[in-house]
Amino acid sequence: MIAPILLYGADLFTPSAGASARLNTFWHKVQRWTTNCFSATPTGILAVESCLPPVPLLISQRPRIAAIRVICSPPEVNPGTARLHPLFPSLSTHQAQDSSRALTRGLISVYLPLHWNTPRPVPPMRNHLPIDAVAYRTIPFTHGLSRMPMINSHLVSLALAVPPQSLMDNTYSALKKRIREALLEEWSLLFPIPGYYHHRPALSPRPFMGLGKFMAGRIHQMRAGNSYLAALPTWRSPDADTACPHCGLEPETFEHAILTCPSRQGTRSRLLQGVTGISQDAPLLSSLPLLKRLATFISVPSTGFPPTMFPPNTPP
Repeated sequence: MIAPILLYGADLFTPSAGASARLNTFWHKVQRWTTNCFSATPTGILAVESCLPPVPLLISQRPRIAAIRVICSPPEVNPGTARLHPLFPSLSTHQAQDSSRALTRGLISVYLPLHWNTPRPVPPMRNHLPIDAVAYRTIPFTHGLSRMPMINSHLVSLALAVPPQSLMDNTYSALKKRIREALLEEWSLLFPIPGYYHHRPALSPRPFMGLGKFMAGRIHQMRAGNSYLAALPTWRSPDADTACPHCGLEPETFEHAILTCPSRQGTRSRLLQGVTGISQDAPLLSSLPLLKRLATFISVPSTGFPPTMFPPNTPP
């Protein structure tokens, strides 16, 4: 709900560096509200936990999505698509006439169309329509395609034979998938996370985020490495005792508190029997029945809270 308002106009215009920095600062607050994490949590982890990419990545993502919507529209319907270079590999040969100066109103009267797949035209100083530059954004994602798919082809009656609509829709979905994959790759490359955090970026909300905000926040905090667990890096003194205050046998990490702490063996055997992992791909964090049991396992014995925070037999 917030991202379209925050990035209004970013489909076609790139905000300045200063504006992007201010937008990203506000976006950190959205990520923190979504995850209920502490203020000491690194912003890189906040983005991964909330499944909300940093603003610079969103600014580069939105024009790509807008670009494929343009190049995959029927030229008879979308005037912008009809102004692409005549050699653009479209399923339709319809092109706007060069004499249609109404489409270039406000621009200079003479311009040279740019070849759609030439990212650096030679000579570099040429006058062209902005729609030509839009097509450039799609070059890294159109490899292997001889023609661009045409979404909503039912809006026009084409004399030439075109592939079935289902095939074109699947090809369009494949283009969007490539763009999402590129976003995830850039996320991992440009925004590294601390070495103690082992979860991967994702664009879809994690299943446990459907729990109540308090319980989902507890899981976020323990996964992020900033919680009340003794062995996790927090705002406390770095030389603090990391031993589990309940058993005193091992450092109290997220894995120890959930999987191995002897003091919770009885509760664990009732609720989490057979659970052997808490990684991103583990069934514990993707199965709704197991998530409900995990919520009970955290809530009833006050898992993740210091023993002095709640008296014995008092729920959090």
